[in-house]
Order: sequence, then C-alpha cells, then structure tokens
Amino acid sequence: MSASLFEVTGKVALVTGSTHGLGMSMAMGLGKAGATIVVNGNSSQDKIDNALEEYRAAGIKAVGYKFDVSDEDAVKEAVSNIETEVGPIDILINNAGIIKRTPLVDMEVADFKQVIDIDLVSPFLVSKHVVSGMIERKSGKIINICSMMSALGRNTVGAYAAAKGGLVMLTKNMATEWAKHNVQVNGIGPGYFATTQTAPIRVDGHPFNEFIVNRTPAAKWGDPDDLAGAAIFLSSKASDFVNGHILYVDGGILATIGKPSNED
Repeated sequence: MSASLFEVTGKVALVTGSTHGLGMSMAMGLGKAGATIVVNGNSSQDKIDNALEEYRAAGIKAVGYKFDVSDEDAVKEAVSNIETEVGPIDILINNAGIIKRTPLVDMEVADFKQVIDIDLVSPFLVSKHVVSGMIERKSGKIINICSMMSALGRNTVGAYAAAKGGLVMLTKNMATEWAKHNVQVNGIGPGYFATTQTAPIRVDGHPFNEFIVNRTPAAKWGDPDDLAGAAIFLSSKASDFVNGHILYVDGGILATIGKPSNED
C-alpha cells in the first residue's frame, strides 16, 4: 500500500473550533502531515493568535479566522475570504461545539436551542458554503465531529445528545447528496479523551475517572493524538470510497455492554 494514499500535503483544511482541545489535536495531525490549517474560533482574537503560535512552533503552516459558525452571513464571508486569501478549501472539519449540562426537566428552551444551533445547525451552515466550491472542483472531504452521545444517552446532556444524534443523520444525508460530486462526508465519534478540560475528573479515586476506565475496554482515557490518524484517513485519498460513515475512536466503548465490577 502506497503512503501516497494518505497524502494531504498542500491541502487546505478548515477546522472549526481549533484553538484548543480535540479540534487542535486533529488540526495538528493534519498540519504535521503537510496540510495548511485554517484555524477558527470565536471567543477572542488573542486565543486564535496564541493557537497560531502553537501551530507554527510545531512547524505547521497555519492562518486564523475569527467568525461565528452559527451566523450564516459571517460564515459566507469567511469562506469567501479563506478561498481568496489562502486557497480552495479541500478539507472541512466541523468541530466547533458546546455542551450545557442540565437535566432536561430544568433546561430552558433557549439553552436547548443554542446547543442545537451550534452543534447541529452550524455544521450544516459551514458545509453548505464550503461544499459549493468542492462540487465545482469535483473533490472534497467533510468530517463532522460526532460523539459517544450520538449513540448513547447520559444524564444532563440531552440537548447535546439530540444535536450529536442528529449530526449522524445530517452526515449520512450530506453523503447521499454530494457523493456524486466526489465529495466524501463522514464523521468521527471521539470517546473520552485526556484533555485539559477533563483533567479535574481524571484523578485517581474520582468516580467518573473510575467509571470511564472500567467502561472502556482499553482501560484508559484516549490520548488526543489518537484522533490524528482518523482525521488523516478521512481527509485523504485512502477514504475515497468511504461515505456516510461514523468512525468511533473510543477505545472500544461501543463494542461492549461493559464489565461487571468484580471482573478482572
């Protein structure tokens, strides 16, 4: 098998929500494999600038664009600027998202709608404005970042689960409509990863840490770098006949019902 199957050198990859966390990990993987990374965030320009320093320190060609992925006018303008100033977008990773941990019975409708808007509607908006160029060029890769909550329920994350479950079907429908144009649309479903955000609950003795380690056949939290291979595969020629698929990178969580507490 030729290494060129996984070649992304010279490709332009827009990764939304890539100033930190898993979005940055996937973007770093693509950047180290030779892609030019378009970093997106919306909280502050300083955060984008700090992220760009990290990418460039790793030897990655990266540029930053601050825009709100839930604002269609802002998305349309940003995509136009990126394609004019950086180049045609070959790879889009819809990673930006939020979560609000509130029991459904207590959740305000406005909060529920905000989660749906950012986690489900935004991937539609960004893809809609990026894919027109991909269709014209007869080439493109779109990756929607799904979740364990695309397939499983959990207390207090009903809005997030609804959005991520919907994102699976949006991914399949995007693939259905755009495959004839040689655009592949797939998803990645990350499991539980060791990030700065999860650090407070990954300490020995914390109930959630024990739950995840025991629930995961690999018996550990994922390393964010573990997502790089999936992102490269779904961004490269190696996945040209993979469409509408959700690749779960979860250490085996979805493969098992879990082990009894007294099992080795």
